[in-house]
Amino acid sequence: MRRPDLLKRLWQSERGLSAMLVFLVLAIFVVAPLVASEAAGSLWFDLSFALLLLSGVVFVSRKWMHGAATLVLVIATLALRWAENASDSKVVSAASHVLSIASLAIFAWLVLIQVFREGPITSQRIQGAVAVYLLLGVIWLVAYDLVYKMVPGAFRFADGADETTHHLHDLAYYSFITLTTIGYGDIVPAHPAARSLAMAEGLLGQLYPAILIARLVSMQIESRRKS
Repeated sequence: MRRPDLLKRLWQSERGLSAMLVFLVLAIFVVAPLVASEAAGSLWFDLSFALLLLSGVVFVSRKWMHGAATLVLVIATLALRWAENASDSKVVSAASHVLSIASLAIFAWLVLIQVFREGPITSQRIQGAVAVYLLLGVIWLVAYDLVYKMVPGAFRFADGADETTHHLHDLAYYSFITLTTIGYGDIVPAHPAARSLAMAEGLLGQLYPAILIARLVSMQIESRRKS
């Protein structure tokens, strides 16, 4: 069974990389700050998270089989996330976070496949590479959130407020300042698991841009030689 031509052209084009970047920017820089207020609640973050995962299925998957398998993973992830909101079970919470990390990691890998496939380096490919960088920050955000929920006192906050008042927005902020190795010091990992994650993210934040630039430059040079 063939996909409709319109969907086929959309799925196999590089426009999906731009769409993924737009969803990520909205989720990180618009929705995440709204979650910090009680009026917004975590529902907005869950909706943006669902939109992000579904956009990965629609825009990144290039084959029916891959798309179907990814869709099943996305549905399971979203079901567990919403079950987590209605349950206090740490098992459900841990499973939800692990599946979320797996889903985001798969999407990051699929985007990189598109970015590094043969051909000239376009603006959409560069946007896809930026999207992967943001996805890394979101993956670590989910990992920090898992440690935050499983281990009381895993993070120390400089303002001295009760740690229960800090959540996704603060951890998103911490994830991206760690990824970019800014490190203001207002949030400090206190538990060994949190420290290990922070070290790994800081290293990746340094290595990814260097490797990415070198790879894209070599691909562009090779593309010009063949043309």
